[in-house]
Amino acid sequence: MKITLERVNENFHFQMQNERGHIVDVDARPAFGGNDMGPSPMELVLMGVAGCSGIDMISILKKQRQEITSFKAEVEGERVPVGEANPFKTIHIVFFLEGPINEDKAARAAKLSFEKYCSVSKTLEPTATILYKVVLNGVELAN
Repeated sequence: MKITLERVNENFHFQMQNERGHIVDVDARPAFGGNDMGPSPMELVLMGVAGCSGIDMISILKKQRQEITSFKAEVEGERVPVGEANPFKTIHIVFFLEGPINEDKAARAAKLSFEKYCSVSKTLEPTATILYKVVLNGVELAN
């Protein structure tokens, strides 16, 4: 796996590209001298957690022949100072699923993602606590 980065402007706007040609813009907020032309690197980390676990969950539920009519997630990260850096201490993710989905299968899909399959959360696990909830058809499921 390889990513290339190219500076776009005189500040912190970068375009990153993977080996397949997909491009993502990254920038800093104006408060940090950027132009807000894309998400920050730390926002990309949260997006990575949501995307990775989302792919896992949908894959698991599809294999179980569950019909997903809507799938959304919200992710929030709490950061703490460690020297000059501010890494994530805790990441909270809530999945919102709709459709005729078995509750146990939805809860198990999330559990399998975080405990076994999601490489992004496994990468962060040594330094950040990842907490998740599943809301199925408007009802929060027990973990």
